[in-house]
Amino acid sequence: MVMIKKWLAHAFAVERPEDFTPTVEQQQIADRICKEIIRREMVTLAILTLETCRPLNYIGSQAIHFFTPLLSILVDPRSQKVFADFLEQRSSIEWLCQRLEFLSNAKPEDQGPPVDPAPLPVLKNDDS
Repeated sequence: MVMIKKWLAHAFAVERPEDFTPTVEQQQIADRICKEIIRREMVTLAILTLETCRPLNYIGSQAIHFFTPLLSILVDPRSQKVFADFLEQRSSIEWLCQRLEFLSNAKPEDQGPPVDPAPLPVLKNDDS
């Protein structure tokens, strides 16, 4: 009976979000994705989507593994594997949301050189 109680004590243990720390390679890939989201001004939508799909992070990581042959045309297969391994961790979504918020609120000098968007074309008025 004591053995069963010991086993059940940790049967449903879940890691705490603050105990999660990604590897350096995982953080670099996640930062690239976050910076692209920020560049496209989709931070709010990305955080909403991540929070909504939080219970499905493991399924999403398995989908990345499944579609690796097709995605390898667009993205480096090594990066796909590292990011999929990152998503397999339960607290990865929380970390990604916090990182998005941090990078979007950071000063431009903290993020590196600013990216200059292409200038808008000047429209001439034919009334002159």
